[in-house]
Amino acid sequence: MGIIALEKASGLYWLGRYNERVYTTLREFFVGYDRMIDESEDSYKELCSMLDIPDVYGSKMEFINKYPFDEKNVDSIISNLTRTYDNAMVMRDVIGTETISYVELALSCMKAARYSEAPLLELQEVIDYILAFWGYVDDSIDDRQIRSIIKAGRRIERLDLYLRFERPVSMLEREFAKLKSRMELTGLSYDKTVISYLEQAITENKINYSEAILKLENIVKL
Repeated sequence: MGIIALEKASGLYWLGRYNERVYTTLREFFVGYDRMIDESEDSYKELCSMLDIPDVYGSKMEFINKYPFDEKNVDSIISNLTRTYDNAMVMRDVIGTETISYVELALSCMKAARYSEAPLLELQEVIDYILAFWGYVDDSIDDRQIRSIIKAGRRIERLDLYLRFERPVSMLEREFAKLKSRMELTGLSYDKTVISYLEQAITENKINYSEAILKLENIVKL
C-alpha cells in the first residue's frame, strides 16, 4: 500500500465498484426491459440468476417495479446507488464536493423515476450523471493513485458483471486489459496470480465463469 491509508483506499475502491454496479446493471435492465414486458412470466428470472440475487419478486412486473427502486432490498439498483453516495460522502475530502454532486444528482433522478409515468427517461439521466461522474474524476482528481483505486474498483466490477452476463470474449479482453494496466498504479495489495489466471483463461477462450468470478472477487486485499 502506498501513501493512502487503508481505510480510505477501501472507500475509494468500493466507490468505484458500487458506481459501476449501478451503471452496468441499469444498462442491462434497459436492454431487458422490452423483453421482460413481451416475453413469458419468468423472463426476469434469468437476470436474477446471472446476478446471483434471490428472486424475491414473484412476477416480472414486480421485478420491473421493484428491482430498480426498492430501498429495502439490498440488491436493488437504488440500494447500490445509495452505497455509492455513502462512500462518496465519506471520501469528500479526497474526491471533492463537485465530484460527489454527480452521484447526488443520479440518486435524485433515481428517486424521481420511482414515481414517474415514464421512468426510463429518468433512469437514462441516472446513467448520464454516472458518466459525468467518471469524466469529472478524470478531469479534477490530480492524484493518480486516488484515480487509479477508484477506477480499479470500476474495472473489477465491470469484468465481474461481464463474466456473469457471459459477454463475448472480445469484451472480456478489452476490460481485462484496462484492469491489468490499472492495478499497478493503485498501490494496493492484490493477488497477481489472479491476473495471470484471467489472462490465460480469456486469451485462450477457456473460461470457467464461476471460477473466474470467485477469483476476481478475491483479487484485492483490503
